[in-house]
Amino acid sequence: MNIRPINTGARRLGSLLADFEPDFEFSAPLPLPIEEFEERLRRIRRQAVEAGHDAIIVHTGGVGWFHTSNAYLRYICDWMREGVLIIPTDADKELVLLSFFTQSVLLPPGGEPVLVDEIWQIGPIGREYADRPGDSIVKTAEKCTSILSNMGLTKAQIAKIGDRTSSTFWAALKELVPKSKFVADNGIIDRMQKVRSPCEIEMFRAAAQLISIGTQAAYHVAQPGVTDQEIYAAFTYAQLAFGGETGDGYQIGINEFGTHCGKPYGHIVRPGDLINLYISNVTYRGYTAQTARMIAIGNITQHQEDILAACIDGVRRAEKLIKPGVLMRDVNNAAFEPLIERGLLASPEARTMPYNWGPMPDGEARLVPRQYVENVDWEAQGRKLMHVYPATRGPHNPNLGHSVGMAGALNSFNISSHNYDRLEEGMVFVLHTQWLEPLSAGCNVGDCYVVTKDGFENLSRHTPLETFRVTEARREQ
Repeated sequence: MNIRPINTGARRLGSLLADFEPDFEFSAPLPLPIEEFEERLRRIRRQAVEAGHDAIIVHTGGVGWFHTSNAYLRYICDWMREGVLIIPTDADKELVLLSFFTQSVLLPPGGEPVLVDEIWQIGPIGREYADRPGDSIVKTAEKCTSILSNMGLTKAQIAKIGDRTSSTFWAALKELVPKSKFVADNGIIDRMQKVRSPCEIEMFRAAAQLISIGTQAAYHVAQPGVTDQEIYAAFTYAQLAFGGETGDGYQIGINEFGTHCGKPYGHIVRPGDLINLYISNVTYRGYTAQTARMIAIGNITQHQEDILAACIDGVRRAEKLIKPGVLMRDVNNAAFEPLIERGLLASPEARTMPYNWGPMPDGEARLVPRQYVENVDWEAQGRKLMHVYPATRGPHNPNLGHSVGMAGALNSFNISSHNYDRLEEGMVFVLHTQWLEPLSAGCNVGDCYVVTKDGFENLSRHTPLETFRVTEARREQ
C-alpha cells in the first residue's frame, strides 16, 4: 500500500513549511470589550419586555469533539462550554449559569463568562461514568427549577432559546415547572446578529486574515507528490499558529475533475489535478470567516479553464454591486450571469435551478448514480469508489452566499434570488460562485465581505481570487 507513515509525514511537513512566511502582517484584536456584552444584554432584556417574558433561559448543548451545539452563550456572555443561562428580565436581578454537565474537559480561560454572577457545576454523572444514579440533563433542569423558584418565576412567561439538542432539557423543565408558560423565542438573539458592530467586524477581519495565512501556506507546499493531508495540515498549522481556534471547519477537494467539499484521505497530488480549498469556518475568538480558492497543478482541460473563468467572473460581477441599499437578489443574480451566458444555466432563480445536491425536479429523491470511478489512492487503502458524486451537474448551492457569523450559529440571511432584503452597513457575508460537473470540471471560489458606509471591504483580499498555478516541477504564481 502507498501510505506514508504519520511520523514521516510530520517531518516532511516541517521541511515543506521551513521557509514559509505570510506576505502581510496579521492584526490580532483583543477580546470584545465588556461594554459590548452589556449593550447586548440591554437589548436582549428590552426585547423580552416587549414580548411579555419574565425571564429568558438559554440552552447550549455539547455535540462532541469539544464543540457546542450553538453560539448563543458565547454571544451573550462569552462562555465557550455547554450551559444553561438564566436571564431575568428585571435589570436588577443577576444572571445565573448552570454548566459542567457534559464530559467536556475544556476549562477557561479563554471564555470566562462576563456579566454572570453565579456559576453552578451540575456534574456529568451516571452509572457508567461515575457509578452514581441520575441523569445530568434532568439534574440541570432540577437546579434550574430551584433557581427559578428562588427568583419567584415558577408562574411566569419564560422565553426559551436553544436548538435540537435542547429538547430533553425543555421537556424536563416543563414537567418540573408546570405552571409557567415556555415560549420559543430564538429570534431575540438571531435578529441581533444581522448587522455587526465595529468591534465584531474586527473579529471577522482577523478570521479572514487567518484564512489568507492558511491559504498561503497551502500554496507554499502544494506540488506534485505531496498529499491532500499535507496540504490540509499546512493550512491548519499556519492559521492555528496565529490564533485560530479550530482546525476542522473546512474542506479540501483534489482530483482531476475539480471535485470540492472533500476531506483529506491520502490523495497524492499529480499533474492535471484541480485542488479546492473550501474554507467554511476558520474561527477567531468565536467569530468565523469563509472563502474558497482553486489551485491548478500543471495543465488542465480547456473546459475546466472556462469553468474557472466563469466562476471568478461571477464573483467579480456580484462584488461590484455591494453597497448599502442594494437588493440581495440583484447581487445574487449578477454572479450567475456568466454561467447563463455560457449556456450552463437558464435562470438564476433558486426555485428552478439544478444544483449538485438537489432532488429530482418534482421534489422526489434522486438516485446517486452507481458506477465504478477509478481512484488509485483510495484503492491503495483497500477501498473502491462505486458511486458518482455529485449526483448531478450545477452549482453546489442554488444561491450565491450567506451571512457569516459565530461558530455554530445559523445563517441569518442568504444571498439568493428570493431575498428581497437590502444590504445594510455592517452586514458580513461570503459570496462564492460554484459549478461542478460530475467527472468533468469544477470550481468553487469566493470572498468574505463587510458592507461599509459607501461600499464594501473585501476581508479576504490578501489572497487573490484567481486560480493559483503550480507547474509540474515548481510553484509559480
